[in-house]
Amino acid sequence: MTYDLAIGDRAYSSWSLRGWLLFDAFGIPVRTHVARLYSAELPDLLRAFAPARTVPAVRLDDGTVIQESLAIAEELASRHPEAGLWPADQRRRAVARSLAAEMHAGFRHLRGECPMNLRVAYREWTVTPDLQADLDRLEEIWAWARRMAGQDGPWLCGTYSVADAFFAPVASRIATYGLPVSPEAWAYVEAHLAHPSFRRWRAMALVDGPDQPIYARDQPLRPWPGPEPLSARALESGTPENETCLYSGKPVTHLMEAEGRVFGFCNAFCRDKTVADPLAWPAFVTAWDRH
Repeated sequence: MTYDLAIGDRAYSSWSLRGWLLFDAFGIPVRTHVARLYSAELPDLLRAFAPARTVPAVRLDDGTVIQESLAIAEELASRHPEAGLWPADQRRRAVARSLAAEMHAGFRHLRGECPMNLRVAYREWTVTPDLQADLDRLEEIWAWARRMAGQDGPWLCGTYSVADAFFAPVASRIATYGLPVSPEAWAYVEAHLAHPSFRRWRAMALVDGPDQPIYARDQPLRPWPGPEPLSARALESGTPENETCLYSGKPVTHLMEAEGRVFGFCNAFCRDKTVADPLAWPAFVTAWDRH
């Protein structure tokens, strides 16, 4: 089965993040097609995903289109039961489905007042009563899920599930805007920020086209609270350790340096997403560990 996934800007499109995590976090291969929000690119892309009018949207190799994240999650779970999108335990699965449905339909003030922006982290964000009510509800249902699931690990219903994928953009909002949550809730946010798939998405988000001015906020900045990446930089010239691109196997055209070591890639995006967070990429980690 071949899947094609339509998404918007990785830095800003929270629903696109959810859709992509349903593939990457569960090991399901997918071809990704990106279009810039608020431009002609998006409707142009979605013409190939009709009747979908928003991202994410998935097209199967027979032309069938799946729209809306919940539908994508359920269809993938049916087609790939071995991937474990939903918990195997009935009780945990029921809780996870309840959480995903509420996230899909709710938290209007959190979405409106704190749009996803993975390129910055603000300090001194004003929390309105409506926003605080959404945060209180998050605390309530996250704690409820752990009690119901008997879960004391990092995720809500046992192993990482659709419910966690749906809350990943919420975790990013709490991180971006420094929203006040309990230590237990913050531990859950930290688990998302450190999740390998989330780190890869954010690394791509940092280099995925120019900033969208509509998301800019006149607020003091602070460092991103997630794992500190290995320091790296783009390089104009040098001799890479690898003869072909670490990801595609194509000839090397772009270089990066980390701790005095040089690696090569087949295009600027491959290089730049690696510079953004080198240890988020398994192929780079394998090359790095060879030393």
